[in-house]
Amino acid sequence: MKQGLRFFSFLIIISLALGAGFIGGVVADHQLVWVGLGQNPSILSGPNMGLIQDAWNDIQKYYVDRAAIQPQQLTYGAISGMVNALGDTGHSRFLTPTEVKQEQNFTQGQFEGIGVEVEVKNGQIVILAPIDGSPAQKAGLHSGDIILKVNGTDITGAPLDSVVNKILGPAGTQVTLTIQSAGSTQTHDVTITRARIQTQNVSWQMIPGTHIADVRLSGFSDGVTKQLTSDLQALQSQDATGLILDMRNNPGGLLNESIGVASQFLSSGTVLEEKDAQGKINQVSVKAGGVATSIPMVVLINNNTASAAEIVAGALQDAGRARMVGEVTFGTGTVLNEFPLPDGSAMFLATQEWLTPKGRVIWHVGIPPDDTVSMAADVAPLLPETIQSMTLAQIQSSSDVQFVEALNKLGSTLGTTTAHY
Repeated sequence: MKQGLRFFSFLIIISLALGAGFIGGVVADHQLVWVGLGQNPSILSGPNMGLIQDAWNDIQKYYVDRAAIQPQQLTYGAISGMVNALGDTGHSRFLTPTEVKQEQNFTQGQFEGIGVEVEVKNGQIVILAPIDGSPAQKAGLHSGDIILKVNGTDITGAPLDSVVNKILGPAGTQVTLTIQSAGSTQTHDVTITRARIQTQNVSWQMIPGTHIADVRLSGFSDGVTKQLTSDLQALQSQDATGLILDMRNNPGGLLNESIGVASQFLSSGTVLEEKDAQGKINQVSVKAGGVATSIPMVVLINNNTASAAEIVAGALQDAGRARMVGEVTFGTGTVLNEFPLPDGSAMFLATQEWLTPKGRVIWHVGIPPDDTVSMAADVAPLLPETIQSMTLAQIQSSSDVQFVEALNKLGSTLGTTTAHY
């Protein structure tokens, strides 16, 4: 069974689905469980269902704005309310049919759109992170930016799916966003041309003037382990003596890929522990054959490192394999299963909790860094494609203080000075 761990927090990839994807989204190749009112009439006979029916009838009879009474929206709102009442903020949630298709395309690694992940925070649409290499990133959008308008229409307080529909569009078309920059009251318009985006989950570059590789892992879509394995072999063939694994703003993805990725750096032991609803714990072992089990490494994490990325971080930290530099991670901590509904919508519900190999709880807590380094929200992280044109001195004087700290920590581990990596 291929299961998924995906950081939602009302998270959505602004994308246009390309064709039919495999059923499952974050949970591929799993046994589908169909649920729906009417399949088991006995659940409708209780007093709580009567209460819901009374509320529905009162809205239909008395609410003054008749145009706002949309049965599908009310139904989706009721289901969302039930799931949200579970308190699994940022993970278990209800998805509309459009959002299900978007999630499926994320795990397959391709879509059309502007390439940005957003969340609803205090009634505002806030950018979680632009996807590496996307039109959104190239347009200068940053984590923490607030989207105020889409094509001149105020979206403050609007439902997320409504905002998504306004931003969606085929490759080659344009959308104008009014942005309030993170930590500022200033606003500005950004016109972005939508594009077909092939998600690049792994990228790397030797840091100029060093023997250290910068390895960027931005997601856990299908096939990321295979891609990472190939890249790790390539960087070691270039005489890399250390590596920085950058998992900042990584929202997660597929569980089997997180196990595969962690196993590339561990020679033995456990990747994670899974605890089911009855409290039974199953240990998930490292897969043999890792290609980078001894090279010195440092891992970069931040508040938006989530889900499958936290599994990898927790496994490496518990094994003493790598130091974590940055900020406490999001704290997802549960394995999702998809429960499709007949109209194409679905509930993604946490059916297992995962723990680190040492049994640490991550749900609502997160993975703490070994070295805490905070960074301003409007600072763009250094990426492999940006450092290739920089000198070592420029990198060391960069505003990406987390990357600089990781570089210095790794240099110390290797027994080199800041000038001779």
